[in-house]
Amino acid sequence: MSLPDGVPVAALRRRILALADTKRLLGIRYSDWLLGAPSIEDGIACSGMAQDEWGHARLLYSLLKEWDEDPTPVEQDREPTAYANAPALDAPLAEWSEVVAAMYIVDGALSVSLEGLAEGGFEVAAGRIPKMLGEERYHADLASAWLRRLSSGGPEGRAAIRRAVEGMLPSTLAWLAPEDEAHAALVAAGLDASADELTAAWTERIAMGIELLGLEAPGRPSEWDAERGRGPGAPNAEAVERARGVRNRMLFVE
Repeated sequence: MSLPDGVPVAALRRRILALADTKRLLGIRYSDWLLGAPSIEDGIACSGMAQDEWGHARLLYSLLKEWDEDPTPVEQDREPTAYANAPALDAPLAEWSEVVAAMYIVDGALSVSLEGLAEGGFEVAAGRIPKMLGEERYHADLASAWLRRLSSGGPEGRAAIRRAVEGMLPSTLAWLAPEDEAHAALVAAGLDASADELTAAWTERIAMGIELLGLEAPGRPSEWDAERGRGPGAPNAEAVERARGVRNRMLFVE
């Protein structure tokens, strides 16, 4: 398989990895809360969402085959500094408020980005994304419910969710809607929504939370890694080791 002439492969590859890496890392972060969630039901929900994200990540990595690239080394061999995930997932989510913020902010940005890619001209992706978005609706409903619960609870819970959401906004906006040449090339080729369109769609999606928490619209961080399409930093090595399946690879049988 191969892409037609004129497709900006490097830019498209960056976008696919941004989505796949974020989903892989988000699945890891959800899985950390299987036993630590506020209730058994929430722990089960984290398990289901983790499985959703890992499954979506595998489908997205497999898109690399469209330009004859083997996705296996990409999934298993890259160092943390090569990951293109949303920076909000670099470190573990230490509190439940941070899990809820990631559900609302990062998972919401993933859906917006997938919608932008699905509406573009990359037909293989467009054929796979609707199923992902269908599964993501449950994540969005749970995130909204928990955000309302925390924001309307006591002052400690409200302060925690406000702090967590506010901290994730700028870097997630920059990751979702890059204002650089690579993303501009995707837009020009009709493969993705523009940065302005992505920003508007995400702003609308998170408007309820921004209003409830009394936050301002996010700005953008000043530093930018154009190769990965994200701000500086990288996920912690332990999470990447888990994402690559290093500990269990010895059990793999062809």
